Amino acid sequence: MSNTKVLPLLEPEIPEAVAPCCPPLTERPFTAEEAETAARMFKALGDPVRLRLFSAVASHEGGEACVCDISDVGVSQPTVSHHLKKLKEAGLLASERRGTWVYYRVEPSVLAAMSKLLTVAPAAA
Repeated sequence: MSNTKVLPLLEPEIPEAVAPCCPPLTERPFTAEEAETAARMFKALGDPVRLRLFSAVASHEGGEACVCDISDVGVSQPTVSHHLKKLKEAGLLASERRGTWVYYRVEPSVLAAMSKLLTVAPAAA
């Protein structure tokens, strides 16, 4: 007789995912909450190093990048880590540790949300 107990599989906890934040700019005025969310995203991307890191991750083959592959942006490794942390805090990136390396990917809804935000609604006829 075995003392082994089968445990149910749990879905990994996912930090608060970024949902499309806001309607297109031309649709209606933002609520205070929508403005905060959009401002947080744009503030994070307002730094040239962060924008380069975000672009490097978004355009990397397979949709994710090891920090070892994207850290050559002209600043020290601790500074790269700081900028990646800020992008994560803004909900733009997700990360996963694999061994000694951390892999980053753009949150699935982020590019769609940003694209929707900047879409110009067609003029009414």
